[in-house]
Amino acid sequence: MTKDITLDHVSVTFGDYTAVDDAHLTINGGEFFSFLGPSGCGKTTLLRCISGFQDTSWGEIRIGGQNMRGIGPNKRPTALIFQNLALFPLMTVADNIAFPLEVRGVDKKTRRKRADELLELIALPGQGDKKVSALSGGQRQRVAIARALAVEPDILLLDEPLSALDLKLRQHMRRELRAIQQQVGLTFIYITHDQGEALTMSDRVAVMSKGRIEQVADSRTVYDQPATSFVASFVGENNGLSGNVLAHDGDRLTVDVGLGAPATVNATGRGHKLKVGEACHVFVRPESITLNGAATMNVYDASVLREEFEGQVRHLIVKSADREMRVTQVGSHQPGTAPGAPVTMSFAPEMATALPVGHLASA
Repeated sequence: MTKDITLDHVSVTFGDYTAVDDAHLTINGGEFFSFLGPSGCGKTTLLRCISGFQDTSWGEIRIGGQNMRGIGPNKRPTALIFQNLALFPLMTVADNIAFPLEVRGVDKKTRRKRADELLELIALPGQGDKKVSALSGGQRQRVAIARALAVEPDILLLDEPLSALDLKLRQHMRRELRAIQQQVGLTFIYITHDQGEALTMSDRVAVMSKGRIEQVADSRTVYDQPATSFVASFVGENNGLSGNVLAHDGDRLTVDVGLGAPATVNATGRGHKLKVGEACHVFVRPESITLNGAATMNVYDASVLREEFEGQVRHLIVKSADREMRVTQVGSHQPGTAPGAPVTMSFAPEMATALPVGHLASA
């Protein structure tokens, strides 16, 4: 039976520096859970606390209801995959996988049998006698996973394991990791600054900034309903507009966002608490903006400044009043949207989100 992991108001300090500030959540057994955030936000420190390589300054970490304070890494039901993989270059693939079992005194025949079973699991059957140097980057990644699984942990901890791979291989390994996790049924706790990794693989994501957990939710909720201005500005691309609330009507706000006319936008989550006259941030995803459409709300005159071409996807930078906005279009070139062209820009109220003013992600 898989075990839940509870972070009970965990904080970690190093002198005057707070690396983790009051982290409080439960990771369900069997869940693929990711901590997502920029470098230095505290996500790796939390992973080290769960694994036992770092003590908490305050709060408790419980695995299956048991307080882990004073229990070393080798006594916890966890296995950690490091960012650099730490495979042994002079050992064969099978010996690398079986090494944790050798440390525990398991006999050679049993070790080899377990290594071969895991090679089947990671889709590398018959590769046990190769040296790891003969494998590709993606294959070495899978060997590191197999080695971690050799001791049959309840929880697999992964610290940015795909960061050294090229884009296409990272995308392939996302699918591989998710498939392995679903096949073995273990809890995976994944650390990354890559939004694509977190959103693609995870059952839930915790977005972190400056040591604090800003939001915990499934991927679609984090993307479509960000809880804070930081989450909205960090996860995916977003157009952020500073404004002031002019009117509040149920789930919608009228906001002066500097586009020449007020905008009608959604007030979700913390945005419901915004009051008339209060400063706020309004966020509109680039793919939610329409050019030269037939909308009747949130319509603004604009001009196309430039185009960024990425094959099937086009990014247009348009200017309305004194605000520049990013617009994403999929498919062939649309007439009337060449650089220099005057356009109308519009977005539906439900596709924009108003949130209280807060710190934003760095560009």
